[in-house]
Amino acid sequence: MKKILISAALVGSMLTFYNCKDTPSSEGKSLTKEITFNKEGELTLMKAANDSIIAKLDIEIADDEYSTQTGLMYRNAMAENQGMLFVFNDMQERSFYMKNTQIPLDIIYLNAKKEIVSIQKNAKPFDETSLTSEAASQYVLEVNANLADKWKLEKGDKIDFNKSN
Repeated sequence: MKKILISAALVGSMLTFYNCKDTPSSEGKSLTKEITFNKEGELTLMKAANDSIIAKLDIEIADDEYSTQTGLMYRNAMAENQGMLFVFNDMQERSFYMKNTQIPLDIIYLNAKKEIVSIQKNAKPFDETSLTSEAASQYVLEVNANLADKWKLEKGDKIDFNKSN
């Protein structure tokens, strides 16, 4: 009987040790790798009235199914001079939501002429409410929340962008 109890205690100790080894430490380490910004181009925002430059941004470009579906999900932060530009093949009403997105954003919808047609300001992290454009769009620019107000963006203001080589 004593041997059975000792054996059970040893097995229990080994299982406890094995389980502890496989659990994340209490140091706050994440099991997933953090997604970092990858500059793929540059974008310039301009006033409609006189083409004066409002801001210049480094951008990531989402132009395939995976990148347009994922967007800025799972990011912890984004610098003020960075954004993500979604490029679609056609003009249509677009809807975005903030599922798995930790950063509050301004979502700027642009037509085929690269003119702002709609802005969704201060989209809340993790909110799955559909944020729809007010008009058909072919491009969507996501930047940190409150930048649209800081830059005084208006419908008709424009962008120009180029991809990095």
